Amino acid sequence: MIKEITSLCDPGVEVFGQLTEAQLRNTLAPEKGLFIAESPKVIRVALDAGYEPVSLLCERRHITGDAADIIDRYPDIPVYTGDRDLLAQLTGYTLTRGVLCAMRRPKERPLAYVLEGARRVVVIDGVVDTTNIGAIFRSAAALGIDAVLLTRQSCDPLNRRAVRVSMGSVFLVPWTWLDSYSSLSDLGFKTVAMALTDKSIPLDDPILTTEPRLAIIMGTEGDGLPTSTIASADYVVRIPMAHGVDSLNVAAAAAVAFWQLRP
Repeated sequence: MIKEITSLCDPGVEVFGQLTEAQLRNTLAPEKGLFIAESPKVIRVALDAGYEPVSLLCERRHITGDAADIIDRYPDIPVYTGDRDLLAQLTGYTLTRGVLCAMRRPKERPLAYVLEGARRVVVIDGVVDTTNIGAIFRSAAALGIDAVLLTRQSCDPLNRRAVRVSMGSVFLVPWTWLDSYSSLSDLGFKTVAMALTDKSIPLDDPILTTEPRLAIIMGTEGDGLPTSTIASADYVVRIPMAHGVDSLNVAAAAAVAFWQLRP
């Protein structure tokens, strides 16, 4: 259903520019919240993964162009369009590849369900930068990580920028929220805290590859992992580095760890 908009106040378009991320998450009710996916490629990844579209916003030229197959696939959802300048005013920027899709947030998955059959998972502990979240998900998908777990103080993976940076990888890797590290032990995982301490072992220590199930814990950008998390981990691990460099960006460090610790 193509709907021409002429004003930023037209009903239905507020989800694309007037609502904050928190408001999107709680639209109507928490279990019915929304998120925004950008670009036809990312939208298709989400649709193929089973995510439910609610509405589209796109430039006119994309209705019969890049978004045509998406519109044909879901002919009953509203497709809002209008002048390019008006759409830019609505979203605050020129549309990424001309297409946005409001999608229904999925229900939170139980931890045991997400970890069933998993051998290598990553725990994102307190990482709040959306770019880092998206990059970690992209590396996790590319390098064979079976699941992503996030502590509650971490950034929402369905944040608009995180989704965009991940190139849709947030839809490919199972993920859920983690409330207790003890639950990982209960499910047979050994924890690997990525941290610089006097007791850290190198990432290429052969003992790590002998573990059947590993949870790799990545800490926040500034302070790293909490002392209590490091103290309770089964292994504390560092990435050997040269030229006196002591650390990497959390997303870069995660990619190195994923590759080295693959089963």
